[in-house]
Amino acid sequence: MPKEIVDMEKFVELSQDASYCAIKRLPRTVKLKLRTPRTLYTLKTDPAKAEEIIKKLSCEIREI
Repeated sequence: MPKEIVDMEKFVELSQDASYCAIKRLPRTVKLKLRTPRTLYTLKTDPAKAEEIIKKLSCEIREI
């Protein structure tokens, strides 16, 4: 089962162990999904904050 994260700093920290981050852009929100070896982590945020988070990620970025 995927786990939803609400803390942006925790999400960025988890990206160090992730193989990739999938980004799904919707009209009002952006969903970021981190694939780690054991779990899929998701984060929902607004588009402005999403761009800041994407710059901090340390894994492969995939647009969906």
